[in-house]
Amino acid sequence: MWAPMAGLSPRLTLAAFPGAARLCLWRPGAASWKGVPARNRRGLSDFRPKLAPSEGFKVLPPGVSKSRLESKRYILSPDLAETMVPFLLRNDGCDLILEINPGPGILTSALLQRGARVIALESDKTFIPHLEVSLGKKLGGKLHVLHCDFFKLDPRSFGVIKPVVNSKLLFQKFGIETLPWSKGIPLKVVGIFPTKNEKKMIWKVLHDIYSCTSIYRYGRVELNFFFNELESQRMMANPLNPNLYYALSVLWQVAYDVKLLHTEPWSSFDMCSQSGQREKPESKESLEQQTQQNLCLIQLTPHKDLFSQHLTSVNYDVFFHMTKQCFLKRHGKLIDHITSLSPIDAMDILKKIRQDKTIKIIDMYPSDFKCLFETIECSKDHSCKWLYDDFMEDVIV
Repeated sequence: MWAPMAGLSPRLTLAAFPGAARLCLWRPGAASWKGVPARNRRGLSDFRPKLAPSEGFKVLPPGVSKSRLESKRYILSPDLAETMVPFLLRNDGCDLILEINPGPGILTSALLQRGARVIALESDKTFIPHLEVSLGKKLGGKLHVLHCDFFKLDPRSFGVIKPVVNSKLLFQKFGIETLPWSKGIPLKVVGIFPTKNEKKMIWKVLHDIYSCTSIYRYGRVELNFFFNELESQRMMANPLNPNLYYALSVLWQVAYDVKLLHTEPWSSFDMCSQSGQREKPESKESLEQQTQQNLCLIQLTPHKDLFSQHLTSVNYDVFFHMTKQCFLKRHGKLIDHITSLSPIDAMDILKKIRQDKTIKIIDMYPSDFKCLFETIECSKDHSCKWLYDDFMEDVIV
């Protein structure tokens, strides 16, 4: 079976897997990662929330620090908060919620009133007194507040990132116990996914779950995030939506059960400037785009059967590489891609996965890509199972 391999570089991690020679036929430079290894590099920007007047939050905290220049969305509608609560508290044995940047605490209050235990990770200190005093003390002491940016937990980049918190200390502090992957959900995360550097953060989440690192050391943590509508459609796309179907669609759906829970108009959220005023769009076009756009609440529940003997937390990056390479020519035939990816006989692979030689990449479902990868990995007749180009592509970019 599999087990997380901590503390090893990508090349050493791959080499540590039994039968490592099966991985590839290396050319000169094949093991290079453009400088720093991808899994050790993150480079995420600093996201700072801004203050917005809202119903149920009568007294706003002091002004935001001048160093906090970027705007952030908040849930400002009590009706939206009430709509979200049943999605999060489903009588499934998990009432522990990790809320990301609650801001004025509209959703926090609704969750606490329904009996949830909430850990609020707030990246702006100015909101913390309100959350601790107005909500934490008045609603049964089931709220814990921590100055922390969830999207900077366990960074892959070098250097100090503030506020500094890692998932191990966080889980130990609040007594969150590890659950085996085949068991239930240890906690649920809810928040709004930032739009700036969105793609890098998406790759970070995918790397974390496939490598069983960060919050996924503790089990199948469920994510409930608001994404923009286009990204949500791409996450759920398949061959029936060919224009929206990409490598990320496959990677999301292989790792998670992806569900659209709710679609909410832009007006239920706000992006505020440093002074606490509603931010004006840069142009008339951007205003029209915002008013026509919805945010979608997507639930991401890790699959119990994500890992197998042949897809593991050690070799997942090869699966990433294979999937991305396939979608570089999305309308190409699978048999041609197999020939460029592996020295194993392509017709033999197609026979084992029960696919016709005419099938195209765009016609394959996410589960088909996983089956393809595992079939190549389990081949016993070849010591070298993968071919690479001049360098192994950096999956973060």
